Amino acid sequence: MNYFKKILQFAVPYKRFAVLNIICNIFYALFSTLSFLALIPVIQILFDKTKRVAVAPKWDGWGGAKDYVVDTFNYEVTQRVNQDEVTALLFVCGVVVVLFFLKNLFGYLAAFFITFLRNGVLRDVRDAIYDKILALPVSYFSEKRKGDTISRITADVNEVQTSFLSILELIVREPLTIIFTITAMLLMSPTLTIFVFIFLPISGFIISVIGKKLKSQSNLAQEENGHFLSLVEETLSSLKIVKGFNAEDKFRSKFRSSTHRLKKILDSLINRQNLASPTSEFLGIFVIVIILWFGGNMVLVEGTLDGATFIAFMGLAYNILTPAKQISKATYSVKKGDAAAERIFQVLETESNITDAPNAIEKKDFEQAIQIENISFRYEDENVLKDFSIEVPKGSTVALVGQSGSGKSTIANLITRFY
Repeated sequence: MNYFKKILQFAVPYKRFAVLNIICNIFYALFSTLSFLALIPVIQILFDKTKRVAVAPKWDGWGGAKDYVVDTFNYEVTQRVNQDEVTALLFVCGVVVVLFFLKNLFGYLAAFFITFLRNGVLRDVRDAIYDKILALPVSYFSEKRKGDTISRITADVNEVQTSFLSILELIVREPLTIIFTITAMLLMSPTLTIFVFIFLPISGFIISVIGKKLKSQSNLAQEENGHFLSLVEETLSSLKIVKGFNAEDKFRSKFRSSTHRLKKILDSLINRQNLASPTSEFLGIFVIVIILWFGGNMVLVEGTLDGATFIAFMGLAYNILTPAKQISKATYSVKKGDAAAERIFQVLETESNITDAPNAIEKKDFEQAIQIENISFRYEDENVLKDFSIEVPKGSTVALVGQSGSGKSTIANLITRFY
């Protein structure tokens, strides 16, 4: 079950920040692509290969939008080249600088808006877990280690927060960057672009093989971390007993056994995660080398592609590497986050075994007496109380006297509704 989808319900109050983040990411991806395309005229001017456009182009509708934009830009460059090539070069370089500035500006704004969403989700999830802890009966915490619960409200929530950012980048910024880049590559050379995509499925398959067991390892790490925190909590709360019975060696052995298991799990998990980025980069460079050989033939032998366009095409191909690596890392991160979300919802979806009767009367003050009639109670299969009745008048003091295990604590716990 994909528990991570359930986390998205906590993002609903912050959807305006998500919308602003998406808008900024769209512009980030657009300017990221345009900044590489703007390098073409720079190279053409340097090697005196500028496409001359002497007459200002006219708009002929959306069908010729690409030619209109390119010819308009080349017309402006031509006007400056006719005056002075250095001035033309300065103009084109200025365009490149502006495009890179806008790209990074929108990148910052996207991160700025998503911060409010991330931290808001972090706060709301923790508030929901804490409210659930207060609502659950004491018996729940008799069965569960306190340290494990602490781990869920701290480490697991932090993991979900980190993964939440990754998934937003996965579904918005990086795919858009890849889509805009591929669109530009298709417009430049459909043949070379199709050749590139022959190798991409192979790369994707290899990356997917690496991350198969990541979620199960993340579960193991988070469970062991909960056990580790439980040992710390147990030791600190029972330190006098540990020292009084000379049990230091026993507790030390249990603690070191837990940290050793946690180390082994984390070693495997982190090494697998660290393998994702270099593998993606190596496979990307391998594809680029193939492109260099195939595209070089198109420039040098066939003459179907000019050098400046091919260099820009190579830049765009390399531009796919960064988002591809980020998607790869985000995929692994989402699997870890899904495992953490599962542990969070194990607490949030736990039903309390203490429920109010449909016709229960709400009492806001203590009027006359506390009265219990014919109550029976058992721990597992053993009866502790059977047909027990008691009445405690308001203002009186009552002592429960009896042998150990006769149910005195149980009565007090039932009156306070711990069970």
